[in-house]
Amino acid sequence: MNIHFIGIGGIGVSALARYYLQKGHKITGSDLVSSEITSSLEKSGVKIKIGIHKKRNVPGNTDLVIYSEAVPEDNAELREAKKLKIKRMSGAKALGELTKKYFTIAVAGTHGKSTTTAMLGLVLAKAGFDPTVIVGTKLKEFNGSNCRVGKSKYLVLEADEYGAKFLNYRPKMIVLTNIDKDHLDYYKTFANVKRAFKKFIGNLPKDGVFITEKSVKQKDIKKLKGLLKVPGEHNAYNAALALIAARALKIPDKVSLGALAQYKGSWRRFEERNIKLDAKSYTLISDYAHHPTEIKVTLKAARGKYPKKKIWCVFQPHQYQRTYYLFDDFVKVFRKAPIDKLMITDIYDVVGREENEIKAKVSSAKLVQKIGQSRALYLPQAKIMDYLKKNLRGGEVVIVMGAGDIYKIAAALTKD
Repeated sequence: MNIHFIGIGGIGVSALARYYLQKGHKITGSDLVSSEITSSLEKSGVKIKIGIHKKRNVPGNTDLVIYSEAVPEDNAELREAKKLKIKRMSGAKALGELTKKYFTIAVAGTHGKSTTTAMLGLVLAKAGFDPTVIVGTKLKEFNGSNCRVGKSKYLVLEADEYGAKFLNYRPKMIVLTNIDKDHLDYYKTFANVKRAFKKFIGNLPKDGVFITEKSVKQKDIKKLKGLLKVPGEHNAYNAALALIAARALKIPDKVSLGALAQYKGSWRRFEERNIKLDAKSYTLISDYAHHPTEIKVTLKAARGKYPKKKIWCVFQPHQYQRTYYLFDDFVKVFRKAPIDKLMITDIYDVVGREENEIKAKVSSAKLVQKIGQSRALYLPQAKIMDYLKKNLRGGEVVIVMGAGDIYKIAAALTKD
């Protein structure tokens, strides 16, 4: 089958593209900008058009078009597919169809989904279950991919709640990490967030398995904290959820603990490197945290691992609407953060998910002003490298944090 992906650079849609590619289908795609993800797909043989979407990007022999939910209805490629009467599906609906074909284990929740999905996928692989795994990050154990295609009936899936995408999925097991207020640009209220999760949980069959924080035992968390390579109590909690899910599948603890002990972490999740900048050595941590709760536990984990070192945090807020709705929470977390220096750069503008009225009300400079501490400053992204070069003395821990393109700063520091 010939499948064309619109918005192929997204973490979720790219995983689907990889799945179908490994299943032997011919894949093409398009995206507005190139990225690590599009480059990697191109190296795998996928032909990708970068730039403004054009109708000619859709090959005439296309059998199916799968598109990112961020793609508007008037998209030129989507309109062309409709004109040519090509079957069209959103990424969430395409994933939903896959979940019906497998014994699907869906990992849901506001925080920790990617890590828990990765951990559980690795446990099943170690146990010989040969699972298919679709996750919202890249794993070293999957050769830097966000998708592992197995030959068994098992699918371990990260269930995205944004836009209520997860309501398309039909899992046999749900691992729920937590529920927090997020994506209020879509849900508007925390009550609506909770209603969506409740509806998702209702997709479980009567004999389905439901695992939550109530399933977790402190003795398991304590054991895992001493076993894991990745730091922080939140990661021990994620691992405990994976352990409990494995027990439900009759996997011996010896196998599960062995797999979890080998987990190396994932892309932009407390990803550490020891590097030099202008001959000064320091530790670089690249992290995806973009919600106040995630920032809090990540910085706490960093301080726990490096109790005596100076910790600098470079943070890029992700989405104007999130920054606006959770403004007070960001202020509270950063005021109490166990760090020595905080640099906040401009808010990452999420295409298709912003409102001009809200964009006018919030900014990184206003966030820094509200935090009101001398250790906090606003810096445009273009000035971050120079600031670090001039002010680092050597021996510091520098955390580059955010879900937008701030990872490019971490990449530049690594290459410098």
